[in-house]
Amino acid sequence: MFTGIVEEIGKVVSLQTSGAGGRLVLEAEKVLEGTQLGDSILVNGACLTVSSLSGGRITMDLLGETLSKTNLGSLRRGDIVNLERSLTPQSRLGGHFVLGHVDGTGTITRFEKSGEDMVLEIEAEEEIVKRLAPKGSVAVDGMSLTVVSVVNRRFTVHIIPHTLSFTNLRERKPGDKVNIEVDVFARYLYDFLSRAGKLAGVTEETLRRAGFV
Repeated sequence: MFTGIVEEIGKVVSLQTSGAGGRLVLEAEKVLEGTQLGDSILVNGACLTVSSLSGGRITMDLLGETLSKTNLGSLRRGDIVNLERSLTPQSRLGGHFVLGHVDGTGTITRFEKSGEDMVLEIEAEEEIVKRLAPKGSVAVDGMSLTVVSVVNRRFTVHIIPHTLSFTNLRERKPGDKVNIEVDVFARYLYDFLSRAGKLAGVTEETLRRAGFV
């Protein structure tokens, strides 16, 4: 489990992929402190397992499922990625609970300055966006962010200067793909209510007719 507070930016050394998966090698510093083989590292929001450590480099294997659900398969040598070590009992929870189980990718549709901050708008699949709510949490490339608005298949978040400077967002632009993980509590609540509604014969259509949707 993670917090969505990026500890450092790592740099891609190499990425080898095949139909069955791949192997990612990164350069890092801070997240290597205390890290051992088999530990978990959050890479752009995806929970990966350390398979080797050597001379400031960390290697992790990628499953085919990970490549299909995330933006990791498009990484190139020199790209930067957001990194975070998993929580310990002594960790401070500065963001929200992030599992590292990416729900899918979204596409940046707008990224522009608004006062001192930046407004980031992302378009994603309906199954992802309908689990988001204004003032709720969402993990974007492993960053814990607060949802500002949700309209159709798009949602917006505001990015403060610190986040822009210390994450891979400083190189992001419209058209780029980002990994998205819905807040775990919102996911469970939505799924529970959906199943409960179906059992009771309540559907989105009946709610719409009653004026609730």
